[in-house]
Amino acid sequence: MAQLTEKRLFLLDMDGTIYLDETLFDKVPEFLARVREIGGRYLFLTNNSSRGLEGYIAKMKRLGIETAGEDFLTSVDATVRHLRAHHAGKKCYVAGTRSFYQQLVAAGIPVTDRVEDDVEILLNGFDTELTFQKLEDACILLQRGVEWIATNPDWLCPTWYGGVPDCGSVCQMLTNACGRKPLVIGKPQPAMVELALERTGFSAEQAVIIGDRLYTDVACGVNAGIDSIFVLSGEGVMEDIERYQVHPTWIYPHISRVWEDMCQA
Repeated sequence: MAQLTEKRLFLLDMDGTIYLDETLFDKVPEFLARVREIGGRYLFLTNNSSRGLEGYIAKMKRLGIETAGEDFLTSVDATVRHLRAHHAGKKCYVAGTRSFYQQLVAAGIPVTDRVEDDVEILLNGFDTELTFQKLEDACILLQRGVEWIATNPDWLCPTWYGGVPDCGSVCQMLTNACGRKPLVIGKPQPAMVELALERTGFSAEQAVIIGDRLYTDVACGVNAGIDSIFVLSGEGVMEDIERYQVHPTWIYPHISRVWEDMCQA
């Protein structure tokens, strides 16, 4: 069995894994420092498409963690990569936040927020600015037969008071209405891990993904062929292992215990 002390590339989910809302979990700075001490690298991986890198960098700074753009890999990065490779030049209707929309614009993806005749793809992301008009537009496009892509399948986004509907919940509502299912790009698909390995040069054997959701974070590791850590500090609970039949390499109550074991080396 692989040893945690052998890992050098740490792929970290954020919501529910290293923080919850504006509260940084215990020992996160020490954990990140330990990764650097052993000559490793960490990347923050998130399915959350609702904010751009500037928003994540600013939030991490508020929490006392200095970061740069190269420290993050999002479902938007993976979605842009997919669109360029498989749907170059196709116009997308964006059902997401304005930040998501602007990220796609900056990446050169043809986008619109109106139901137009030349729309070929409906693109759903986690939308904290959701309106009924967007849901109606999505139904019109889906029943027209356009391709449907979702950044992520997460059912909820954790908050201090519980969960709020994430992209997966909204997509399920549209599936109930229109009888179709989207192609999902982010976790649990392996694309984000594959991109992380390409960017850093580490091998799959040196990598581990850490997250609070079995059906996205841990499943992404399984699908990409890397080890995984399931932390019980966010959405996931132990009963999820039986429910989803997804098996992590290690299980920890929270990231501070991961740090403790890393310090045993």
